[in-house]
Amino acid sequence: MGKIHKHPPVKLISGFIFKDVSCVKKAQEILSRRWGKIDFESAVLAFGHTDYYEKEFGTDLKRKFISFRNLILPRELSEIKIATNKIEKILSHQGKRTINIDPGYLELAKLVLASTKDYKHRIYLNKGIYAEVTLIYQGKTFQPWECTYPDYKTPEYIAIFNRIREIYRGQIG
Repeated sequence: MGKIHKHPPVKLISGFIFKDVSCVKKAQEILSRRWGKIDFESAVLAFGHTDYYEKEFGTDLKRKFISFRNLILPRELSEIKIATNKIEKILSHQGKRTINIDPGYLELAKLVLASTKDYKHRIYLNKGIYAEVTLIYQGKTFQPWECTYPDYKTPEYIAIFNRIREIYRGQIG
């Protein structure tokens, strides 16, 4: 029988899909009030990997990632996803979202994202929230799976998560 160990704290991250930069600034302010100081912000990237969001947001979408200095416990992810869904609703305009907020966490071996949608590679957490291991760390860099979203497979995203991993590694010693 294996010995049960407590899981160490993990690095909270969030991705945003948006059209207007002012929306992401408002979202970051709300998130940082709730989960603490932001210790990493990516550049604003073009987002054209799917047309899934165009009906709600329009075209010319952008993507950005942040991470938080305060570490969390993995079990908090479902509550964080529920909270970010509420924030999306608060920032909505005329019944349409102005931003998509994708929380997750990073640890040394993987990047985990939260979702409200079930799929073959997702595991149910709690209260209608699922988790998926989106990237694994192998060969000194993050690597995608077959089911990884296409944008998360790009060198730009991989570089961002490698950088956040280095910040996290410095935090945990």
